[in-house]
Amino acid sequence: MTENGSGVKAVGFDLPRREALYDAIHARRDIRAQFRRDPIPEQVLARILSAAHHAPSVGFMQPWNFLLIRSREIREAVHAAFERANQEAALMFTEGKRERYKRFKLEGILEAPMNICVTCDRERFGPVVIGRTANRIMDLYSCVCAVQNLWLAARAEGLGVGWVSILHDRALREILRLPPHVTPVAYLCIGYVTHFPEKPELETAGWLPRLPLTDLVLCDQWGTRCEEAWPALHHELGLESHAT
Repeated sequence: MTENGSGVKAVGFDLPRREALYDAIHARRDIRAQFRRDPIPEQVLARILSAAHHAPSVGFMQPWNFLLIRSREIREAVHAAFERANQEAALMFTEGKRERYKRFKLEGILEAPMNICVTCDRERFGPVVIGRTANRIMDLYSCVCAVQNLWLAARAEGLGVGWVSILHDRALREILRLPPHVTPVAYLCIGYVTHFPEKPELETAGWLPRLPLTDLVLCDQWGTRCEEAWPALHHELGLESHAT
């Protein structure tokens, strides 16, 4: 709906569309072990990439690229890089947690029908970009917004996504032949799944708990809890924590 031909009328979504958005947010999961082999139809893939491309970006820089990886040979090389980084990671945990860590499946590089590497072209549109003058890493944050858009759109399409963070950038750069000015931001596994877990797997496994929302929202300055400064909001935050 438009008003005076200048844009979308400033109204919220109706209830079904609002609920669908929140459903996608709350049902999104980091998928590692539930991938099916079914190929992703091109029209579905195009829709989720379009959703990613419509993320907000600093100075309208749109610094992202989406490298679609179907090659088994390339994915095997990435998987080998993951295995090396994962062995390093295991040694960083205390002995009590190390064996539990090793039992987790933390990627679906070979099981998913496709991998996507989201990158950031840090030179796009030149050295000076609106909004990136005081904080240069805003272009990287913009690419993370694109990842989240892609992830939520994929969930709405019934596709699972897993973010493989246990990879060294230098390894990805070499395998994917990235130029020096392009930074890998997210290596994603994507595909249809057998099911979406009811809760994040690390929460279900008892590795870490979900923190209460009321403990994470502060008012005006660090250390001032909303329980003291904004009790009505604190009450609503508590209801949301119990609902989700």
